[in-house]
Amino acid sequence: MWNVVTTLFREYMGAGLIMIFYLVSLIYLWMREKRKFVRILFVYVPVVLLLLFFNPLFAKILYGLLGDEIYYRMLWLLPVTVTVAYTAASIYGSLSDRNRATFALAAAAAIAVSGSFIYNNQYFQKAENIYHVPDSVVHICDAIAVPGREIQAAFPLEMVQFVRQYDPTICMPYGREVTVDRWNKWSELPDEMEKETIDLSRLAPLAKEEGCHFVIIPEDKTIVGNPAEYHWEVFGRMDGYVIFRDTDYSLLL
Repeated sequence: MWNVVTTLFREYMGAGLIMIFYLVSLIYLWMREKRKFVRILFVYVPVVLLLLFFNPLFAKILYGLLGDEIYYRMLWLLPVTVTVAYTAASIYGSLSDRNRATFALAAAAAIAVSGSFIYNNQYFQKAENIYHVPDSVVHICDAIAVPGREIQAAFPLEMVQFVRQYDPTICMPYGREVTVDRWNKWSELPDEMEKETIDLSRLAPLAKEEGCHFVIIPEDKTIVGNPAEYHWEVFGRMDGYVIFRDTDYSLLL
């Protein structure tokens, strides 16, 4: 268990320098800070949290219940950035006017080299709109939304997490739970939705069981079957997706 916990901590540290600055800040505040409320916030609480995180018995129980994806999030409770910033400001305030500029430049340079350029990360991309979701999600949700009521729609998995962020009135028969393997929430409907060849004889009945008013399918997928046989009609085409509407379900309020 100890090896697992230390590995999680090392991975959380990243390049490592910022955590070194944080630990140095803890020591500095422990020795120099006199105000009780600051010591509680920046020293006592984080130290207790770290002791719990590295406690083998505590880790074994909580890790067994939550797994590594959740356990490491305890480290999010550490006020790393605020503590380092407060410590730097405290040191800056204790220096003479002549030394303050030098310290400020050195501190800024040290923080700048402590990590990597975040915009080179694969998970960052330029936002397409003010909602920070793909334009295709915005366009499709706006097209199928019915003012004053909720509707049910089946989306491809790549759109699921964005739909729930953009419009809570558009409900889905499955959500993020089917995208996380360890949750084991996979079901037939998303399985059929993700196939390269969409067989309507299988997909349409599953969508009807879930009461889906709409089913959104990428245009580049092969569709086998006649949508009209299942009372489906093409509601629209946009951004590389086909929107099918099930006419058996009314959209009236």
